[in-house]
Amino acid sequence: MKLRRGALRAALALMLLPLQTPAGAVEPISLGLAIAGAAASALTGFISYPRLYCYFRECCLHRHDRRAAAALQENLDKKLFGQHLVSKVVVKAVRGFLNNTNAKKPLALSLHGWTGTGKNFVSKIVAESIYKKGLQSKYVHQFVATLHFPHAHSINLYKDQLQSWIRGNVSVCPRSLFIFDEMDKMHAGLIDSIKPFLDYYELLDGVSYRQAIFIFLSNAGAEKITEVALDFWRNGRTREDIQLTDIQNALSVSVFNNKNSGFWHSTLIDRNLIDYFIPFLPLEYKHVKMCIRVEIESRGYTVDEDIVSRIADEMTYFPREERIYSDKGCKTVDAKLDYYYDF
Repeated sequence: MKLRRGALRAALALMLLPLQTPAGAVEPISLGLAIAGAAASALTGFISYPRLYCYFRECCLHRHDRRAAAALQENLDKKLFGQHLVSKVVVKAVRGFLNNTNAKKPLALSLHGWTGTGKNFVSKIVAESIYKKGLQSKYVHQFVATLHFPHAHSINLYKDQLQSWIRGNVSVCPRSLFIFDEMDKMHAGLIDSIKPFLDYYELLDGVSYRQAIFIFLSNAGAEKITEVALDFWRNGRTREDIQLTDIQNALSVSVFNNKNSGFWHSTLIDRNLIDYFIPFLPLEYKHVKMCIRVEIESRGYTVDEDIVSRIADEMTYFPREERIYSDKGCKTVDAKLDYYYDF
């Protein structure tokens, strides 16, 4: 950086040269070319400096590792409700991985829970913490099972395409992020095609995948998560008492044996290539109200607690007797607000 500042100072000094040199000592055209050449050289050197270049064009790993981890922590603290396990595990896993200069394998996170509990929301926050453009970044790649892999008879074609897509993108950017949504609707066996990329290989055909991040989203295992949460509630313990060790092993076994899951008897689970199975607990009435308040504020309106309660009361809850958990989480909050506010 000192050399580039020196080049800029030299260019500026050259621009001031006519004020210090007697008239006729330097030809005007030659002086103009000299000034232009010096300035262009200094500017080229300055813009080629990586950090400045990345202000103008998106770069692979747009943010410094520490900044990415800090942004992730801040956004989860402010925007995610009722998911103490998710916040703790995701932040530690991503921060540790980004700061590890000698990772032995890519980071693989599998997010599980009912619809509306925040799985897509968290994957979006992870993407935004690493890349300024978030899900729109050219280094973030999102696959939806029912959209990108709809036909069971084309599974071999999908396997080849998926391998080629991952190989090509990691070759361009080692810190690529891949998000697989609707894993519970993916054809069994398809996801095993990416097993080599998640394994402990230093290089595969000259490409290292050790800096890549893979996130899987699934409703599979939601019943097991609810079972554990209900047990804690019925025994008079709070949801915050639930630890990852209370549920992770049972969750991975449940997903592995679920015939309606893309992870059914998957080698990714059998070979322990998924680093964390992260449970999204079902949301309670108070969490739904938090979601409603944040959505109202995001639209620039003053929060009306009467409306917040009315919307939360309209949601349906389970189990039928206790009515503890919202069966849609916060998923329909946005649509319900349109009925009460003239946005």
